[in-house]
Amino acid sequence: MIMTIRDEALARVRSFPAVPGTAARCLRLLRDPRSSAADVERAMRFDPGFTANVLRMANSAYFGYPRKIGSVRQAVVRLGWDRVYQLVLASCVNGMMSEAVPGYDLEPGELWRHAVGVAVSTEYLMKKLNVSVIEEAFTAGLLHDVGKLVMGSFVEADFSAIDDLVSERKISFATAEREILGINHAEIGASILEKWALPEDLVDVVRWHHEPGLAPEANMLVDAVHVSDVLCLMLGIGTGREGLTYDPDPAVMARLGLRVAELESIASYVLQDLAEFCESMISMSCAQG
Repeated sequence: MIMTIRDEALARVRSFPAVPGTAARCLRLLRDPRSSAADVERAMRFDPGFTANVLRMANSAYFGYPRKIGSVRQAVVRLGWDRVYQLVLASCVNGMMSEAVPGYDLEPGELWRHAVGVAVSTEYLMKKLNVSVIEEAFTAGLLHDVGKLVMGSFVEADFSAIDDLVSERKISFATAEREILGINHAEIGASILEKWALPEDLVDVVRWHHEPGLAPEANMLVDAVHVSDVLCLMLGIGTGREGLTYDPDPAVMARLGLRVAELESIASYVLQDLAEFCESMISMSCAQG
């Protein structure tokens, strides 16, 4: 039986790295209402490198806490359970996303920088829209392109055909990717999150962030990640070979009550927030250049 590219890509998801043991234990504890901050700290005790990365992010200017956070217990108490959950997951995927990504022509650190840009933009948008439940906004933005880690080599092998289809039919890179390869990075990313047993809401965001109109029902988090992704590509953050082949979906803009002209003002906040998040994290591959 001859495997299709789709079959091969899904097979790679099955062998894709699981969430590391320390992170997996912490994520379970941070979602368990019976857990304490001391429980989370104990789970990290024997992984000093992982703990250091979490604390480095906790002390970044982006989160704006006025005093230095010196322990995991302090991070949980001062930043809250949801924020530390985000930081644990971010620290987990940072190493994966800091490598160069073939096919998409992303230099080392550029996928991570794009992921952080979309994360801070999504969080900003949800706050701007006065959405009361925004706990997953940062995480959703951070993970939206994780599927590129699997799809990169397939895109590299068939890039000319994908690029020709984009030019001929004036369609997005992700649409051409699926037509040529039988699957695209959004669907593969959703499969990775399912493997990691992450919440269904996050899986849906990753699956539909390029095509929010195809989602089973309108979802504000999908919409916010969609707009944030397009915005960061317009700003040249993680553009790579995809180029400027995406436009914000007019229906999404209408649902969010946004005008295209407003994206400029949002962009200035995104660039400032991205710089603040990166300020303390140069060693975590978030710097430009």
